[in-house]
Amino acid sequence: MSSARHTTTAHWTPDAITSQDGRTALITGGNSGIGLETARVLSRHGARVILAGRSQDKLDEAADALRTQQPRADVGTAVLDLGSLSSIQETSQRLAETETIDLLFNNAGVMNVPERRTTSDGLELTFGTNHLGHFALTAGLMPALRRSPAARIITVSAIAATWRIGRLQDLMSEQRYGAMASYAKSKRANVVFTQELARRLAGSNIEAVVVHPGSAITNLQRHSQGALSKLVIALTARTVMGSAEGAAWPSLYAATSPDVHSGQFLGPAGRDQTSGTPKAVSLPAGADDAAEGTLLWTESERLTGISFPL
Repeated sequence: MSSARHTTTAHWTPDAITSQDGRTALITGGNSGIGLETARVLSRHGARVILAGRSQDKLDEAADALRTQQPRADVGTAVLDLGSLSSIQETSQRLAETETIDLLFNNAGVMNVPERRTTSDGLELTFGTNHLGHFALTAGLMPALRRSPAARIITVSAIAATWRIGRLQDLMSEQRYGAMASYAKSKRANVVFTQELARRLAGSNIEAVVVHPGSAITNLQRHSQGALSKLVIALTARTVMGSAEGAAWPSLYAATSPDVHSGQFLGPAGRDQTSGTPKAVSLPAGADDAAEGTLLWTESERLTGISFPL
């Protein structure tokens, strides 16, 4: 599946989004940053949004803020820890039984964890959260997605997916751990997973697309430590890193544009793809290779113990 088909999006902004009345969007990491901005725009256009995150207090605070800004906003919450397969199973099972989900945003993530850590299930934290957690969640929500007449799964990757250090080897970083290597690996996995998912969903009511948001300072950088890391982020913020508002545009475009096709990789059109209006961009080299997709899929099922219901 290739994302080479380009569409004209030179002047696209969220103002182009048509009515989302009657549609429900579930957004992981929806209580802050890009996720919260995605929720804000979609609710402004009539969608019901479900904010998913680890803390009920933070989810309630974000939901209240949305309702204050938009008194008619229809906002729900779902406690979800992507680092816990039992939490994912519990939440996805409840939602699969009660909801029709039209838009699933696999948005949450962690970055730059200084030392190798593991999830409650013993999975390397960054890869386990950014890829395996969303793999398990998407599997669990398939019944809710199938109820939609036209569902889309939007997985948020990053420019790091193109880095050479992100080769899909030693997925649990047991042989060697590097904070940014693990992050790049997880972000490439987001792209490869989407390509394989799009292949397996071909001909169904569900499309799968992947985006990268360019560069923005959000809670994703909360694990950064040390004077050098903080200085680099501060200097970068002044130059190429934009706001969560602009960084949400690729996700919003991917979710709502009729020009988007399953399997596409979308990102900002600006210089170095750091910001700007969204467009189809080139996949990381080899990310659409069916053999790599099958291998990642098989390993994801083995590591999570989940058989994806396709």
